[in-house]
Amino acid sequence: MNLFAEFHARIAAILSGIAESGRLPQLDWARAVVEPPRDPSHGDLATNAAMVFAKEAKAHFPNPRQLATEIAFALAEDDDVAEAEVAGPGFINIRLKPQVFTRVLQVALTLGQEYGRGTGVGGKGPTNVEYVSANPTGPMHVGHGRGAVFGDALANLLAFAGETVTREYYINDAGAQVDVLARSAHLRYREALGEVIGAIPEGLYPGDYLKPVGADLAKAHGKALLSMPEAEWLPIVRIAAIDAMMAMIRLDLAALNIEHEVFFSERSLTNNPDGKDAVAAAIADLQARGLIYVGRLPPPKGAPQEDYEDREQTLFRSTQFGDDVDRPLLKSDGGYTYFASDIAYHKTKYDRGFRTMIDIWGADHGGYVKRMQAAVKAISNGEAVLDVRLCQLVKLMRNGEPFKMSKRAGDFVTLREVVDEVGVDAVRFMMLFRKNDAPLEFDLAKVIEQSKDNAVFYVQYAHARLCSVASKAKVAFADLDLALSALADADLSLLSDEGETALINLIAQYPRQVEAAAQAHEPHRLAFYLHDLASAVHSHWNKGKDSPHLRFVNEERRDLTCARLALVLSLTMVLRSGLAILGVSAPEEMR
Repeated sequence: MNLFAEFHARIAAILSGIAESGRLPQLDWARAVVEPPRDPSHGDLATNAAMVFAKEAKAHFPNPRQLATEIAFALAEDDDVAEAEVAGPGFINIRLKPQVFTRVLQVALTLGQEYGRGTGVGGKGPTNVEYVSANPTGPMHVGHGRGAVFGDALANLLAFAGETVTREYYINDAGAQVDVLARSAHLRYREALGEVIGAIPEGLYPGDYLKPVGADLAKAHGKALLSMPEAEWLPIVRIAAIDAMMAMIRLDLAALNIEHEVFFSERSLTNNPDGKDAVAAAIADLQARGLIYVGRLPPPKGAPQEDYEDREQTLFRSTQFGDDVDRPLLKSDGGYTYFASDIAYHKTKYDRGFRTMIDIWGADHGGYVKRMQAAVKAISNGEAVLDVRLCQLVKLMRNGEPFKMSKRAGDFVTLREVVDEVGVDAVRFMMLFRKNDAPLEFDLAKVIEQSKDNAVFYVQYAHARLCSVASKAKVAFADLDLALSALADADLSLLSDEGETALINLIAQYPRQVEAAAQAHEPHRLAFYLHDLASAVHSHWNKGKDSPHLRFVNEERRDLTCARLALVLSLTMVLRSGLAILGVSAPEEMR
């Protein structure tokens, strides 16, 4: 039951009626919004419908307030509306009758943790969410962790909202960095055979995590690799090192409860058993449609002239699809650019049936967004949409001081170190308690504090508090039936305190929060909502300490206790459902 969607439909019906009378053209009523008013004292719902359609309505309604008045008058006739009032230049505030919120609780109790689940948010077919995609050159660091958590929560959110989602990891195993990895692993192989290698040369990966790879190579090949020229041992070591790094990355992801359905190898685009070159095929497809040409590019603005090579290049007409400049597909040595490989990779997504693609990238890739969106438009003839979500850096702190680097990784703090220290719940929730494109300070000391200043503790504690109510009710009323079906039959009209009605109102908002967060691809909205809900729970709980008549268990009123237990279970299920989407546990007690 999405209360906001229901009233959007009712307002759309009112507007359609006005249109049928000839005083308004038939329009896209979805443009109007029904949402909670900014000030809860103004009512339960608010709509901007009269403002949105003011221009088209001007012939018969010279100003938005006139249209708003007619909509409000019609709403006032609705059996579920207590009051509809025009405010400001044409907004409408709606106050609902208590029976509406009784229905909300009954539906929530009937559906359980399915309450709030959607039937789709308007995506173009199946959705591909590609996230993490870290270079397989070492363990994951905290920056990777933010993208991993964000992508995983977004995939959970879209699935709960009713979308069909595939979670994908793109293995960057075809660039120069994996050759550097192989040379670094070969050095550790020599070390494993007893050679004193000394300091790790500049340009190679220095972390101790490559020592086991070297040991495994020594065990598998003995000294055979030592007598080979680099051109022979490099492919052997590269495969072994990449496999080892991906196994490590999978373990790091598992520590965050993250699993991908698809691991797609970049190398497979040009090196696969059938001998097909997917990059060449993608370029040929674009060329057949007149989107490839040979030409020269002007020097990049602000770039040193000595870094610019004035030569004829094979170019993709990306400006035709919204990019700033056309983009090269071949390097001077005839090899493919990264962009060419990325075009081919995204074409495989399109060929696999994905019309909505979401890529989670680090903030340093911001300049790459326009060209990839242009490429997806081109390869799909405009059928597919690419949404790129950038994750800003994470600054690790401890008690307000910068956290030192890891010796094992060489030059960064590994994600596993952080998860092992503060736990998966703290990492996941705090990574999501900021918008993805906002910088994040992650204080290892603060995220394990048991205080209201620790957002994850604050939300989980609200859930644990609510879970304790059932046992207290059983002490007061030993024969009380706590089944959802039984509590749904309680007299919910008894829930009349302003704190109780505020909590029910927040429960009513949950389906809308899920839908809005999924449509915007912003899981942080759900984290914010859960924090607001927890705050309302703690506030009402604390009032009960001073005013016993407000407590959830009233030993003198069985009927009131049953009604309040219905509210408690609904709150518990919404908190549990929202935390599950974020990938965070909902403990029944806090120690």
